[in-house]
Amino acid sequence: MENVQKRLRDLSAKLDDTWQKLQIDQKLARQEELEKITSDPELWKNPERAQTLHRELSQLSNTIQPWRLLKAQVADLDEIINLGDDELLAEAERQIDILEQDLVQLKKQLRFTGDFDTGDAILRITAGVGGVEAMDWASILERMYLRFAEGKKFQVICLERAAGEEAGVKTAVYEIHGQNAYGLLKSEHGVHRLVRLSPFNADNLRQTSFALVEILPIVTNDKKIKIDDNDLRIDVYHAGGHGGQSVNTTNSAVRITHLPTGTVVAIQNERSQLQNKEKAMEILRGKLAQLQQEQQAEDINKLRAGESAKWGQQIRNYVLQPYKLVKDTRTKHENKDPDAVLDGKIDDFIEAFLDLAH
Repeated sequence: MENVQKRLRDLSAKLDDTWQKLQIDQKLARQEELEKITSDPELWKNPERAQTLHRELSQLSNTIQPWRLLKAQVADLDEIINLGDDELLAEAERQIDILEQDLVQLKKQLRFTGDFDTGDAILRITAGVGGVEAMDWASILERMYLRFAEGKKFQVICLERAAGEEAGVKTAVYEIHGQNAYGLLKSEHGVHRLVRLSPFNADNLRQTSFALVEILPIVTNDKKIKIDDNDLRIDVYHAGGHGGQSVNTTNSAVRITHLPTGTVVAIQNERSQLQNKEKAMEILRGKLAQLQQEQQAEDINKLRAGESAKWGQQIRNYVLQPYKLVKDTRTKHENKDPDAVLDGKIDDFIEAFLDLAH
């Protein structure tokens, strides 16, 4: 009996320690606050804010529930063990085995303790130089991430997509909503390099293409990234379509420049100017948050000018010819099945990055 009690005490201590590190009590308080806010019918007068708060509440509930259940199960086992029944003790030991395994899995949440890790993300893919070959590579990466998001049951919203004239995409921007979306995808931030026999080359020569993948946090709390309006230059212009056609007849496209850092965000879509401005500001906050993390700056007023990702430094190579291999340049993790990787199976690369970071 003493051995079983000791195992349960050790489990309970580990549970309490992780509970505090993950700030579950604070999350419970926020959950209670959100439940009150979202129960007010007046909230739906602002549908976008209502949806944002409901998503936050859902993510919080998904995070908290397993921990509350584990804590309740530990308390129940404590009462059972104190009864001193031999048959119940044997069952209690089996239950402790299960709960210890559950705790190991749940402790993986400790890898998502950054400011934005548990929240949503913006995915932005930009084709490098190289014309249609590079744009096709950008569209392959786009499909890879959409398949990954589908497998995780994340909600995906297209903010902007500029298709290439012949094939592929020039730029694609998406919101990715789901638990730990940013924490999982942030390892994908950087330049991705493809080597293959080009389907667009009459001589079928081997060609190298590049695409820039940006993973930015969606900053729901403006206090974390406070931008001075005087630091912004906002330009509006006609949104352009294929062949120089106008998407609409109003100046709905928006370009916002953050003057201190030179960071530029442009959004053109079939939305109103106000909606495009809101989305551009959302992306700008994400870019500045990303830049702040990379430069380890106390606040955005201390940021240096410069882009958050460099074209000359690729993070991953995808080789389809003369051999098949996907290799991450940071973790050195390899996968010899590029077809599976490009079908969205990138979990092993993400796990390798998280293991390296922690």
